[in-house]
Amino acid sequence: MKATIWHNPKCGTSRKTLAIIEETPGVEVEVIEYLKTPFTRDKLAQIIADAGLTPAEAIRKMGTDAEERGLPAMDADAILDEMASNPAYVNRPFVETEKGVRFCRPQDKVLEIL
Repeated sequence: MKATIWHNPKCGTSRKTLAIIEETPGVEVEVIEYLKTPFTRDKLAQIIADAGLTPAEAIRKMGTDAEERGLPAMDADAILDEMASNPAYVNRPFVETEKGVRFCRPQDKVLEIL
């Protein structure tokens, strides 16, 4: 099985999620440091929707100026535009496998798709 994680190595939850994936036998992991390799807008929209979230629910508020800039009050398309142009606004980690996509907070949520 292949697993793709959109990862921020500075994030403890992201590191713990990656460790779970790496410790799972038979899983080949692709790590995308999304702050260095940003999402395309289409991919971002897809993983958020596949995880069962709205763009507003996927906003990273802590450590960003998202609330000051009014992102949570914007419509979904505007939020996606902002996230695509500034990946720091995307909460993490997201993991995608053939079994689906999960927003892995807490990190054990990844087990649902491994």
